[in-house]
Amino acid sequence: MSKKNKSIVVKGFPVAVFQSNEEDFISLTDIAKSKDNDSRAADVIKNWIRNRGTIEFIGTWEKLYNPNFKVVEFDHFKTQIGLNKANTPQLKVKKS
Repeated sequence: MSKKNKSIVVKGFPVAVFQSNEEDFISLTDIAKSKDNDSRAADVIKNWIRNRGTIEFIGTWEKLYNPNFKVVEFDHFKTQIGLNKANTPQLKVKKS
């Protein structure tokens, strides 16, 4: 179970820190809010997750730390980056 236990300030913006199983995680939504405003945070994240480098990083991380990661499904998405074929973050999360 995760819980919000503190906030840090990065370049003048508060960023929530969550702890789960004794590991800390930062809020990407809070970071995205610092790039624009609350109403555009989702767009910032959507654009970031469509980036080839981001997708490759996520794939590498998942291969290292997720024993249930579906490598074949992920490789299919990786080849589709930049094409407008069902390339949404929601579909990536659901499939992989």
